[in-house]
Amino acid sequence: MAKVDYSDKQVLLIESSGNMRSTIFYMLRSMGVANLKAVTINDRVLNEISENNYDVILLGHNVNDSLTGIQLLEECRYRGFIKPTACWIFMTSDASQEVVLHAIDSRPDDMIMKPFSVDELKHRLDNILYRKSVFKPVDDALEIGDLPAAITFCKYNFASYDAEYDEAQLILARLLLKFQRPKESAKVAEKQYWKSHDKEAGIVWAEAMLQQEQFKEAKALLLELIAEYPLLIAAYDLLAQTHEKEGDLDQAREAVAEATQKSPMGIPRQMELGRLATQTKQLDMAGGAYKKSIVLGRRSCYKSPDPYLRLANVKRLEAKNADGGMAIELFNEFENTIAQAYQAFPRDERLQVRASLLKSEMYHQVGDTDAANKATRDAQRINSELAAPLDLDRELLSVMGDAVPILEPAAKPKKVPGKKHDPDMSIKVNRLGVKHYLSGKMPQALKYFGLATEYDSSNVNALLNLAQLFLETARDSKEKRDERIKMVQRYLKLSERINLEGIELDKQHQLRRYLSHDVALLPKGSLGNLLR
Repeated sequence: MAKVDYSDKQVLLIESSGNMRSTIFYMLRSMGVANLKAVTINDRVLNEISENNYDVILLGHNVNDSLTGIQLLEECRYRGFIKPTACWIFMTSDASQEVVLHAIDSRPDDMIMKPFSVDELKHRLDNILYRKSVFKPVDDALEIGDLPAAITFCKYNFASYDAEYDEAQLILARLLLKFQRPKESAKVAEKQYWKSHDKEAGIVWAEAMLQQEQFKEAKALLLELIAEYPLLIAAYDLLAQTHEKEGDLDQAREAVAEATQKSPMGIPRQMELGRLATQTKQLDMAGGAYKKSIVLGRRSCYKSPDPYLRLANVKRLEAKNADGGMAIELFNEFENTIAQAYQAFPRDERLQVRASLLKSEMYHQVGDTDAANKATRDAQRINSELAAPLDLDRELLSVMGDAVPILEPAAKPKKVPGKKHDPDMSIKVNRLGVKHYLSGKMPQALKYFGLATEYDSSNVNALLNLAQLFLETARDSKEKRDERIKMVQRYLKLSERINLEGIELDKQHQLRRYLSHDVALLPKGSLGNLLR
């Protein structure tokens, strides 16, 4: 393996413990790292990561932090800040199963237990950076969404005797699967699995079989993987999907329940358990999963009104079969859960629509027709005022987990001529806009931010970036100032229809404050970091 030169590497060290941060800082300096920034964990770290192109990010996790490293890792993966070309190492002194498995869900390049020696750190980094150098054409292609180029590189640039051949084949299998070529993916993954019994190859092969509706074969392989690797959570997830595709909701629920028992910190998996438990009438299990999701969501990027609404629906279902005082108690719990959702998400109009629909169903259930009709009218009125009104019938089925047919396919969104809803592409195009902005190319930046909102009208980063650019151009151009201020107001208003938190909410408030002053007197230059 070639020697790694650290002198040209941009490194970000994120660690809340001052002593540990200082120790790792000097370790990195001794390895030759010159371009090094060390920070503690806080809400501003996300801006630091999104606005800069770091080669290496070392992220520390300390369980007593209000914002933990694992939450930051999860949010960076959720927001698309973990670029294929960057090296991410998750550092923790907590070797508990739940922390380790939850970190694996967010897929860092490596995990290292604190404390560690400089030799161990250098060994880990050397291996990852060497691997990144070998597969740089793949990572570069993935960063711009060019799957065919990544597939071609893996397919034709490695001979079977190369040390990196097996990894190239595994990457190829994953890329083929992502490119909707499951038959080819299965062929590559199967060969790798039987060659080394590699669990990752087994997961890809099982997923490829699932996509081809080879349910029996996929199930047999997944059970084999689980027997050999009891903590391979991805296998439980795929097994649950396989059972559900076959129509066996009870077995699907049990697979997810076992996964959440081993790895309880993932909100999407807890929500999935709640859904399956609701549909199979295991209401105690469903309620527990939704309560866990609410607690976990307090500082999570997955925080949403959904677990509140679904927990309220569980209370409604329990009240159906309750008598007397218990029915009254469950009704009150239903109302309290809805109230907690309103308190947690006071400006979420979609929540108000969905909650009103659920309240209507509850009031019908207890025989209060007037209240039920009023709740329905409220839902219709609020929905009519939304920029993108909801399908009320579909939303009612969604929020009432008991009424959704077992294998009902999700309704396809209506296509708007000339525009394709593609949130992933929206994120990528928004980042291109940021790059043009940083290069001083304002017309191109405006073009890309506008295109990002066409791909996904709810991309709040693009909306706020547009608001900032129009505010800066309004400040700099007296001639078209009024027109551009109207554009600022328009994009801020659009952003207000989305439930914001963290840096997005801070940015929105900052732009509002700027707009309340004389625009001509605003500070010159950039009014702040754009959002990626």
